[in-house]
Amino acid sequence: MDVIIQSLGFKHSDNLEAYINEKLEKLTPGDKIIRANVTLFQGPDRATPNDYCEIRLEVPGPDLFVKEHAEQFEQAIDECINKLQSILRKQKEKMIDSHRRAGAQ
Repeated sequence: MDVIIQSLGFKHSDNLEAYINEKLEKLTPGDKIIRANVTLFQGPDRATPNDYCEIRLEVPGPDLFVKEHAEQFEQAIDECINKLQSILRKQKEKMIDSHRRAGAQ
């Protein structure tokens, strides 16, 4: 899987990049993920510190997109990955169900 990481308005650290790559590797390898576009940015209001993470997974069919925010980038990344895992699991279950129905006829 190709991984593209953009950080808007700041330079992300090598540690953060390694963290993102490690988390993305946990997504199911059988899901035919072509590319992951990760965008990191900080909230507009410095008084309430929020770090944002957006991940767009390019997969066959419509792309998957999630956006989360948290006090730290790592938390926002974790939340995005959890959402993506859930979406991918649901898609896989739908495919299995449709194959079972097609096979039963």
